[in-house]
Amino acid sequence: MPVLAARASDLDTESAFEMLAKARALEAQGRDIVHLEIGEPDFPTPPHVREAGQRALEAGETRYVQAAGLPALREAVAEEIRRVRGVRIDPEHVVVTTGGKPVIFYTALAVVGPRDEVLLPDPGFPIYASAVRFAGGVPVPVPLRPEAGFRMRPEDLAERITPRTRLLILNSPSNPTGAVMPEEDLRRVAALAERHDLWVLSDEIYLRLSYGPPLGPAPSFYALPGMAARTILLDGFSKTHSMTGWRLGYAALPATLVETFVRLVVNSVSCTPPFVQAAGLTALGGDQGHVHAMLLEFAARRQALVAALNAVPGIACAAPDGAFYAWADVRALGRTSGDLADWLLHRAGVAVLPGTCFGSAGEGYLRLSYAASRETLAEAVRRIDAAVAGL
Repeated sequence: MPVLAARASDLDTESAFEMLAKARALEAQGRDIVHLEIGEPDFPTPPHVREAGQRALEAGETRYVQAAGLPALREAVAEEIRRVRGVRIDPEHVVVTTGGKPVIFYTALAVVGPRDEVLLPDPGFPIYASAVRFAGGVPVPVPLRPEAGFRMRPEDLAERITPRTRLLILNSPSNPTGAVMPEEDLRRVAALAERHDLWVLSDEIYLRLSYGPPLGPAPSFYALPGMAARTILLDGFSKTHSMTGWRLGYAALPATLVETFVRLVVNSVSCTPPFVQAAGLTALGGDQGHVHAMLLEFAARRQALVAALNAVPGIACAAPDGAFYAWADVRALGRTSGDLADWLLHRAGVAVLPGTCFGSAGEGYLRLSYAASRETLAEAVRRIDAAVAGL
């Protein structure tokens, strides 16, 4: 029997989809499940964005296009970066991708060699470590400490830099904790990146979903002086514009990486569908009222969910600074986070993620997505409260 290549075992999965599958299986048996596991806005894609995609389909925009992306969309992304981050870049430095995850993999494949070390957040998005291992690199977790509000501390980062360190991955606002790094800390990290000549992947997919005050974009690492020359910026449309299933993202790159990224696109997917890019062009160039309205609603849900969780005996939850996740401390309940998540799914019919899905430093925490209606969130906490009382 033929065997798999060794690298196949280096690929991890995204636990949110595993928990979703478990929850769907219970629903198929007739169980009523409240879904707080998946990081997906429950708002519909804005009508004017959907209509732009439909018009493009009807116009026959279904053929191959430039691997780097439609010139109009690359220009619109460059303008978005200028408007949101205050950085002027050449549209030729933008590469359009089929979602944000390809940017993670392309970065690892482009800059990480065998046994190169990559610093990444713990707890953090699990695909970071998966992509690094697949590229032959070594993930080096940087613990995000509760006493620091789960923000990456520059001193913790500095302690883990070695001669083999090649890449640093940042994510602010953070998935899973919702933490936002202050600009002062970002500047200290930038100084470390310059001193040790590191590439930086700055995942800013949640940048515009920040609660401030005021509401609006969080501080951007990419916007710091000199950082665009060594930073791969990851952003996209899934979260900000509620376009998860459209699979549309982009990278803003130093000039030396553009051709490599384009070749990776050609070798993996050929191009991003043009009708999807047409929808993205409208999302960036049209009315942005839907973004602000969604952010206001998320802010209200955040306040309601955090207050409700803190009223449950044994649960403590600080208000997240950004994204749409509550990072709940459940250590007082005396169960591992994995056991507790399974207990809540089967006992209470509430799907949440154990913190260990995001790294060993996530033990003792649960991630709850508040990309759900306020009524749904209230019902989820009611069920959790009742289940916890039976522990």
